[in-house]
Amino acid sequence: MLRVIDTETCGLQGGIVEVASVDVINGQIANPMSDLISPDRPISRQAMDVHKITEAMVRGKPTIEQAIGRYHGSPYYVAHNASFDRRMLPEMNGEWICTMTLARRLWPGLKYGNEALRQALRLDVSPPPELHAHRALYDCYVTAALLVRIMTFSGWDAAEMLRRMQVKGSTNSFPFGKYRGQKVDDVAKKDPGYLQWMLKKIPDLKPDLRSAIERALSESD
Repeated sequence: MLRVIDTETCGLQGGIVEVASVDVINGQIANPMSDLISPDRPISRQAMDVHKITEAMVRGKPTIEQAIGRYHGSPYYVAHNASFDRRMLPEMNGEWICTMTLARRLWPGLKYGNEALRQALRLDVSPPPELHAHRALYDCYVTAALLVRIMTFSGWDAAEMLRRMQVKGSTNSFPFGKYRGQKVDDVAKKDPGYLQWMLKKIPDLKPDLRSAIERALSESD
């Protein structure tokens, strides 16, 4: 079982207002769960414009610490841009898989937002009709469909997906080029276009360096 999980927040700095998950079991989406959450800070206007969750909707709801217990229990957690959701949530005992990182590896040259990949890959998925993109459960359904497509397209199981995401320490810095000796993560923050150019124009990049670049780009989005 893999548990796809998503959060909506008060802004990029945190403050969860919604958490949701679905399980992927033998290629099927099952066991949807979602909770509105009383956050630890005000909801920013920019965030509210995206997910449409208002202060009134979360007033009196449980805190994330009170609600998170029922989301525990999976050996694997999957999220689109997993580094963000992992940072937002309390500690979850399990391995984390990022569908954005894996999609970058399998389908170079696309736009990697959840909805963009849904359209580009023509994912067959039916989120709850009363919800919309950027509500946590809706996004879980789309991410789960993407996960199923990744697994069927690549033949990778959970262990192999984790291996494909791992980055060897020897490639934390560039061995060549104008950023030689600089850390991949630092270059991703200041010049992501250069890394995207490398992925597109240098097909024979060593696999571990390519993985490091893809991971750094996904975490800087």
